[in-house]
Amino acid sequence: MSHTSERPPGAHRGRPDGFGGVVLRPGDPSYDEARSVFNAMIDKRPRLIAQCESAADVAAAVRYGVQEGLEIAVRSGGHGVAGSGVSEGGIVIDLRKMRSVQIDPDARLARVAGGAVWADLDGACQQYWMATTGGRVSTTGVAGLTLGGGSGWLERKFGLACDSLVSVELITADGQLVIADETRNRELFWALHGGGGNFGVATSLTFKLRPLTSMTVIKLLWPADAGPDVIRRYRDLIEAGAPEELGGGVAFMTGSPGEPVPLHLQGERVIGASALYAGTEQEARAAFAPMFELGPEGVQVSEAPYAAIQSSVDDPPGFRNYWSAEHLNELPDEAIKAFCGRAAEMPHPSPSQQVLMPWGGAVARNAGKWPLPHRTAAWVAHPFGMWADEGDDHRGIEWARGVCADLKPWSTGAIYLNFIGDEGADRVVAGFGKENYDRLARVKAEIDPGNVFRLNQNIRPA
Repeated sequence: MSHTSERPPGAHRGRPDGFGGVVLRPGDPSYDEARSVFNAMIDKRPRLIAQCESAADVAAAVRYGVQEGLEIAVRSGGHGVAGSGVSEGGIVIDLRKMRSVQIDPDARLARVAGGAVWADLDGACQQYWMATTGGRVSTTGVAGLTLGGGSGWLERKFGLACDSLVSVELITADGQLVIADETRNRELFWALHGGGGNFGVATSLTFKLRPLTSMTVIKLLWPADAGPDVIRRYRDLIEAGAPEELGGGVAFMTGSPGEPVPLHLQGERVIGASALYAGTEQEARAAFAPMFELGPEGVQVSEAPYAAIQSSVDDPPGFRNYWSAEHLNELPDEAIKAFCGRAAEMPHPSPSQQVLMPWGGAVARNAGKWPLPHRTAAWVAHPFGMWADEGDDHRGIEWARGVCADLKPWSTGAIYLNFIGDEGADRVVAGFGKENYDRLARVKAEIDPGNVFRLNQNIRPA
C-alpha cells in the first residue's frame, strides 16, 4: 500500500479537504488579479489562493496550510502596506467572498463577515443613520483595520474601531472556531483590540453602533509655503478645546485637478486643512472658523451622509506605497518647523501626503484598557507615500523615514502599527509597550504556539 494514503485527503488533489470555495493556482485566468494587493511594490506568487465562502472553508484552508507546511497569509481588504495579505509560495486565505453585513437597529449592533470592507459596513449602517469609527477610505478591510486598533475620522468622538467591538468569531491555528467577547475567552478578546492578525482568522466581528444623523466635510487649501502658519493655527484650534466631533487634519499634498483646487495650484504642492465633523454644516463652520480666517485659496464645504464622505477620498490602486508614523506628545513651533522642512522632499507629483492628525477625546479616554499605549499621544505625524515609478522608491522611502526621524525629539516612542510597514521587531514591541507585548505573547503562546499566523506585525509566542 502506498504511504501517500497517510496524507490528508485534500493533499491528493492539492485542494483543502472539505473546502467549498474556489481554489486558484498559478496559470489560472484570475490568479494574477487575485494575488495583487494595494501596494504595487508587493509582487508575491502564492502556491494557491483559497477563496473562502464560509467559516468552514476558512477552517479547512487553515488546516490544509498547516498540514502542508505552507506559509499562511490572510486577505480581506489587502490594504496593509507590508503586503501581508499575500504569501510567496504559500497559501492565501482570501475572505473577499465573505462580505455580508447584518444590522440590528434596535440593539444598535452590526455583525460583519471577515471579508467585508468599510463600504459594506458604512452603507448598511447609513439607512439607519448609525455608524462606528471606520477607516479613512471605504476599500480598507474591516477586520484588518479593527484588529490592529482602527484609526478613523470619528475616533475623537467614538474612539478607535476596536473600542466598538462586541465580539469576534475566530478560526485558530488548529482549525477550530472560537468566540471572544467580554465573557468568553476574555484574554483573547483583550488581545484582539490591537494585536492584529496574530491569533487567527476573524470570520465575523460584531460592533456596537452609534447614531450619526449629520456629517460635514470641509476642505481648505493654500500654497505650500503657507504651511507653518496653517499648521500653527490648526494646532491652536485643537489645543484650545475643539469639540470632539471635529476630526480631520492638515497635510502637504499635490493639488489634484478639480474642486476645491484652483487652477493655479493644480499640480503644485499645497497645504490643506480638513474638517470631518460629526454634525451639521453650521456647526462645522463655527468649529473651523479660525481656519477660514487665514484666507484659503481653495474652499469646499458639504454636508453629506457619512457613507458618501467615507468613499469620497478612496486612494487609487496601482501605486507603490511606503508609510510610516510618529506619535507626538506635543507640537511646539520647533516641531512644526521640522515637519514643514521635509515637505519639499515628498514625492511629487503623486498622491503622497505628509499628514498631521490630532488625537485626544475618546481615543485618549480609552488609554490603558487595551494593548495600545500610543493612545495618549496628542498628535500623529503620518508620511503616506504613494508613487508610480520604481525609480522613486529610494527617494520616497527616505522622505518618509526622514519625517519620523526629524520628529523624534517630541515622540512618545510608541507607534500605531496599522500606519507602518515592516520596520522590525523593536517597532512591534513599541506598538504595544513591553508589558503589553509580553502579555500578548502569552496569549499567542496559548492560541498559536507554532506562530502559524506570522505574516503580520508579528508577536512571537512567549
